[in-house]
This record gives sequence, structure tokens and C-alpha cells, in this order.
Amino acid sequence: MLEEINSDEIKRKDSSGLENPGEAVRPLKLSGLEPLVITPNSNFVNVGERTNVAGSKKFLRLIKEEKFDEALEVARDQVDGGAQIIDVNMDDGLIEGKEAMVKFLNLVVAEPDIARVPIMIDSSKWEIIEAGLQVVQGKCVVNSISLKEGEEEFLSHARKIRRYGAAVIVMAFDEVGQADNYERRVEIAKRSYDLLVNKVKFPPEDIIFDLNIFPVGTGMDEHKRNAIDFIEGTRWVKENLPHCSVSGGVSNVSFSFRGNNPVREAMHSVFLYHAIKAGMNMGIVNPALLDVYDNIPKDLLEHVEDVILDRREDATERLLSFAENVVGTKRENKVDLSWRENPLQDRITHALVKGIDAYIIEDIEAARLEADKPIEVIEGNLMIGMNVVGDLFGSGKMFLPQVVKSARVMKKAVAYLLPYIEADKSNKRQSAGKVLMATVKGDVHDIGKNIVSVVLGCNNYEIIDLGVMVPPEKIIETAKAENVDAIGLSGLITPSLDEMVFLAKEMQRQNFEVPLLIGGATTSKAHTAVKIDPQYHHAVAHVNDASRAVTVVGDLLKETTREKYKSDLKAEYDKFRANFKKRSKVKSFLNISQARRNKYKIDWQKTSICKPHKPGVQILEEFDLKKLEKYIDWSPFFRSWDLHGRYPNILKDEKVGEQAQILFDDAQVLLKRILDNKLLKAKAIFGIFEANSVNDDDIEVRYKEGSEEKTKLFRTLRQQLKKHGEKPNFALADFIAPKETGIQDYLGFFCVSTGFGTQELASEFEKNHDDYNSIMIKALADRLAEAFAEYLHKQVRTEDWGYAPDENLSNEELIKETYKGIRPAPGYPACPDHLEKLNIWELLKVEEKIGVKLTESLAMWPAASVSGYYFANPEARYFGLGKIKEDQVKDFAERKGISLKKAEKWLNPNIAD
Repeated sequence: MLEEINSDEIKRKDSSGLENPGEAVRPLKLSGLEPLVITPNSNFVNVGERTNVAGSKKFLRLIKEEKFDEALEVARDQVDGGAQIIDVNMDDGLIEGKEAMVKFLNLVVAEPDIARVPIMIDSSKWEIIEAGLQVVQGKCVVNSISLKEGEEEFLSHARKIRRYGAAVIVMAFDEVGQADNYERRVEIAKRSYDLLVNKVKFPPEDIIFDLNIFPVGTGMDEHKRNAIDFIEGTRWVKENLPHCSVSGGVSNVSFSFRGNNPVREAMHSVFLYHAIKAGMNMGIVNPALLDVYDNIPKDLLEHVEDVILDRREDATERLLSFAENVVGTKRENKVDLSWRENPLQDRITHALVKGIDAYIIEDIEAARLEADKPIEVIEGNLMIGMNVVGDLFGSGKMFLPQVVKSARVMKKAVAYLLPYIEADKSNKRQSAGKVLMATVKGDVHDIGKNIVSVVLGCNNYEIIDLGVMVPPEKIIETAKAENVDAIGLSGLITPSLDEMVFLAKEMQRQNFEVPLLIGGATTSKAHTAVKIDPQYHHAVAHVNDASRAVTVVGDLLKETTREKYKSDLKAEYDKFRANFKKRSKVKSFLNISQARRNKYKIDWQKTSICKPHKPGVQILEEFDLKKLEKYIDWSPFFRSWDLHGRYPNILKDEKVGEQAQILFDDAQVLLKRILDNKLLKAKAIFGIFEANSVNDDDIEVRYKEGSEEKTKLFRTLRQQLKKHGEKPNFALADFIAPKETGIQDYLGFFCVSTGFGTQELASEFEKNHDDYNSIMIKALADRLAEAFAEYLHKQVRTEDWGYAPDENLSNEELIKETYKGIRPAPGYPACPDHLEKLNIWELLKVEEKIGVKLTESLAMWPAASVSGYYFANPEARYFGLGKIKEDQVKDFAERKGISLKKAEKWLNPNIAD
């Protein structure tokens, strides 16, 4: 996992991993919608090649048949599967490569979950590369240029790439041919580097060398050193050509053994193990053909390393003979208690790493009897084991669910020791630091915060967790009373961002000197840098996932790193703000009147509107949760545990598949308990009403209260960014028939919850030191709530409203939202105004009827709740509001009858600077 960095000045590490003081390395910085910064401390960066017509028969077919929507799914699968860069290649004789490249990249730009990663524009034709450079966003990589056609063309292409601001892959290829030995690799790399850096002034950190990975084990003597020459060439480049990266296509090395996946897996693993140590930091490798180096059977490992490293004359013959015995074999996990025969410390470490709590009390008691003081068991035996957990997690060999299980074992051990420690008042445990954690006022979501707390706790930090909906005065008061070393704030809903800004200002006013950590789904580096950091003189750090927390907190608290880390962080955010303001000025906006004139227009005279079969309000209580099981979308469940991939493919993923399957199995056990014992309660309320759009952006809803006819106005917001071509500026009101047409339209509203009982169950798990199941129950409640929203929407479409009576969609199709109509929710991209929840709650009487409350920041409680609208028009679609200008904010305030200050507060993240 990549580590975020805060300065261009990073100490360079040699191939042994030791720092070379005084020699600064400039990291390779790429970006899609999100930055990808590759430093000496970064793990290997995997390039996805399935969007390469030469690397995927499926992708080639889809492009040939012009099924670009399906081709986008290939790209999405690559990103979900962990690709940090996607390689796009359209070089095929039956494809118009330039046209296909431009069309595909334009489509990628419109898909944020794909466009977040950088693009590698891959082609042997310069016209295709340049066409791609003209449309791709962010900072991409060109693959590739070489000296094949001589220096003049090489320099010409390099200058253009530099002007476009891209990084470049340089192939080890010149006028003579491809580099096929160590000397030729070094010769071409040095010549290319000198030309690029000295003549073109190309930033050396933007140069990536592909030193040609060729097959080994072919039986030909001239191929014996193919792998070792690449590895040694890589080491030479990293030692002699400062700041460059090295890449390559890993699968080439095992080409001679195609058809024998166990051997190929081992060859790729061995090759990468040695190449990465030499300095190779990125490349194309199929995760399905990659094994964990430490898991390779020793006999297979010996035979493969003999070939890769050219250690024996008969290495190829021996591997060919040995390979016949491993074709089709599979390694299996079996229950193995042999570890119980190991020394005591090894047993404790094993239990912590594997998350096994069955024997921990027995082993901890043995350790206590051996120690002079019981505190020594924590600071010695347990911390030795947890340090191993930390190292494995930091190196990407353990995943979040495993770490949380390790914490469960740790907590049980500590709980057992506490009475002995308290009996001896001289005992005092030395912690790495004290961190206060809180979900800010008005916000109820805490899964991410709890995971970060567990991870920090595993690294010997003392955690003070204030829970959810914590007012700023309580955070300030507790931080002072406990003399904390850092404060961590979490938030999921957009009003939480304003709470974080307020708290930063208050900490500044009260002269705090502790770092402020920002995290949560709605937070971002951009908001942290632009809105929060300027308010507080001390360090403010955005922590985008739990795996980063330990590194960030460690750098902020250690005496040897904190001042430099703080100054680097401030400098980085200063630079980010300056660039952010420049980008904002480039964008063109329409005023609100112009945007309304460019609204999305539906021919209402030709539109068929279905009258609801069951208008009015309906309530579902004592709902059977078992009905929801088949509607669960499991992919976000894995993401909440920092395992990225799409279900069910993630269960077979080479990197995280084993852990994903264990997590999934554990979830099924707890889910069965929930369903069989009715541990959670589900409730829902929904209603369908007569409605028409009025005044362009408002929707008038008509309803009865007793015998009295009433109306309620729902306010929508309109996109203001100037669009290309004939593209409209959307507002949700566009999908409801205007009142002046005389056509009666309808609008639905809903709220569902599966959260009743969640907090009580989570608290019970926490009492038993079981953070794993405490987090699990909340994650499952969230999934059930989304499943309930999916289930109810289907019932409304097919029965209660009945505008799609013949719908027969699979769960996969429901997840992809291929149905007719939409159900946007206040607070989400199309309608970011949470204030409209107040209208929904008043219209449906949500709190009175089903007990779901709104906090002062308009978060729903219980947290596992979903609310929103039902639009039935077949042309209704999801969109992002994007940035809006001050004139719409003022207009919005007037329409809602609220102050401009209040409007700015609720629309804050969407207001353009």
C-alpha cells in the first residue's frame, strides 16, 4: 500500500533498504482523480493490463464490437482488483486505434471510480499516444518511447510528452535492437537518461525504464541470464540514474512454462522478490499468477531460484523435470496445532498474528509466572508479537480484518493481566502516545473510526474513544484533562466537515499544540488542505485509510520526525491550496439563470406517466430480515474492511482472496445469528404523492392531513458548470412534469432502517473485548439497510406504484441500477442539501411512525438507515451537482427562507471559490 508523502525531499534508500543520508530522492507523482505518489518506501505498484487489446481477448472483442460500456467494466474490475495504474492499448489491425483510444479515455473520465487511478497510454504509434495525451486527465504515463528510430525522433517525442506533463516509459531499445544482456541494458539506459535529462530537461523522476523481461528456462544457453541481467540492470539504474523508476511485464519471465500455473506463480514471485529488492518498483503482473514468496514449498523454491538466478548449469533441466510433479497441485490450509509445541514467545506471537484466542490465557499465565512483574508481559511478550503484526500489516502481508482479530487476542490478554497489574501500584505501562478519537457533533457513523482506534491500539497507543455525536466542547475539555498527544476526528456526512473546521478554529483560539487528524468518508485531502489546515497552526493531517494511521501518527509524535513532518505537511498543503485555486479559476460557470435555460428538457406530451396503485403513506413494521439476504451488495462490505475488489470475484483474488473468504465466512456466521434470533429490527415508511415541478427548480408535493389538502415544496439544486456541446445542466426537478403542462406527475419518499438493536449488540461485544464482531455487526447492519432500500424500491416499482410491473432483474442488475427510475438521497451528489430531510420527516412523520430520528446535523439514528426520493420517469438519471456559484446559494437561501450563512453552511463543499 502506498504511503502518502509530504515533501519532494525524501531520503533515498539503497537496495538493502538503508537510508543514504544527504541524497534526496524526488518521487514519481502520477494522478487520476487521486494522487499516486511512488517513493522508495512505497510497495510495488501494480499496472492492470486487461484494458490492453493485446493483453485481454475479452477487451479486444468488446472494442472491436464497439461495446464500450462493457469495456469500461473491464477497467472497473481492474481498479476494484487493486490495479493502481491501468494500461490502455488499442493497437490492433482491425481497430481504428486513435478513435478508439480517444473514445475510451473520454468515457473513463466520466467514471470516478475508474478515473481515480492514473492512466498508462500504451501504443507503438505516436499519433495514438498524442491523441490520448490530449484527452486524458491528471498526470499519466506514456508507454513508450525508445531510441529505435534514432535520437531525433526520440527527442521530439520526449519534448512533446514533457509539454503535456506526462511521465514516460523508456524501452531498452535502440537503432541496433533490443537490449538482451546486462551491458546493453546499461548502455541504452544511460544514453536515454542523458538525452532526456540534459537535452530535454525531462524531470528524472518522471522517467521509467523498461529493461526488457525475457523468458528463462527455454533450454537455450543465451537465455539463461535473462532474469539475472534484468535484476542487475535494475540495480545499476537505481544506483546510477537518480530518481528513475523501473518497470516491466513480469509474466514474460515464465513464458516457457505456460500451462503450468503453480510453477509460473512461483517464478513470478521469485523474480519479483529479487527484482524489487534491486529497485524495480512497478510493473504489469497478473495477480492470479502470483504466489506469496514465503508460501512457496522449499523444494519448488530451490528449483525456481536456480533458474531465475542462473545458479546451476543444469537448472532448467532440473526444473523441467520437477515441474511434472507440481502440475495442477493445490496448497491447502489444514488445522495445524504443531505451533503449540513451540517456545512460549513464539506461541504468543503466533496467536496474535493468526488472531487465535483459544489458548492465549493459558500462554499469558505462563508468561506472567516467568516475569518479575505482570506489566512486563504486556511490554515484553505481547508487544513483541504486536510488533510482528505491525510489520506484516505495514508491508502488505496482513490485512485489516486480521489486525482487528489480533487486537481481540491482545485485549483478552490485557484484560486477564489487569487485576494483577492493579494489585501492584508500581506498575505503569509506557504507551507510544495518547490519542483522542471522536465522531463529531451530529454524526453517528463510527466504523472507520473504530478500525483506526484498533489499529493504533495494536501499536501501543492509548486510545480515548469518545464515541459518536461528540460536541466540540467535550473534545476540547477531554483533550486537556487527559493531556492527549493527538486528536482524531471522524465524519461521514457533509455537515461534519463544518464541525471539523470549527474545532480547528477553536483549538487555534485556545493555543493547542497537538496534531489534528482528519478522516471519514466525506473528508478529503482537498477539504483538509483548503478548509481546515489554514485554521490551525499545528499539524493537520488527512488520514484516508486505517493502514496510514500508524505511520502518520508515528511521524507526528516521534521527536526525531515530528518537526520536519509538520513543516513538510504544511508546505504540501500550502502548495495544494495554491494549485487548487488555480484549477478553480480555469473552470467556467453559468449564472443560475443561464443554467436554468440549459435545463434537461423532456417532451411531456409524449411521456407516459403511471398513476400509483397505492398512493399515500405505508408503514412496514416487524419486517422479516430474511427477505433481505438475497438483496445484499457485498462489495462495499469488503471495502469497509479495506479489502478492495468486487464480490464475488474478490473471494478468488490472489492477493486478498483468502482473507476475504475468511471475513465473508465470519460475516455469514454472524448474519445467521442475526436472522435466526431476530437480533436486529427492521422498519420502513414510504409514500407516493401527487407532484409537479414549479419555478424551474422546485417540486410541489400535494398531500392530505386529515381532511385538509396541503402542499409542500421540495427545493432542488442545479448544475452550473459550463458544459460542452449540447449537454444540459441537470436538476432533479427536471424529471417531474412542470405544473404549467397540466399533466399530473408523482414523487415518492422513503426511509428504511435495520439499525434497531445494533448499538446494544456492539456494546456487548466490546464488553467482551471483541472489537472484531463489534465492527462486524455495524457493517452488517449497514449492508442490510442498503438491501432493505433495494428491496423496497423494487416493491414500489413493481407493485405499490407499479410503473414497472414486468420487471425481472437479478441482484447483480439491481446493484448496477439497470431498473427504471432513481432513488437519490439528500446529502448525496445529485441533492447534497441535507435540509430536505426535514421535509421528508415532516411529510411522512418518520420519527413518530418508525422511530428513526435526525440529529442536529441531520444524520439518521440508528446509523444503519437510508432515506430518499423515488423518481419514476424513465429519463431520470443520477448526476453530480458539482460546484455551484454564489448566485445560486443566494437564490437557494431565498427559496428556502433561510439565512445566507445557513445556506452556505449546508452547501459548503459544493460552493465554488
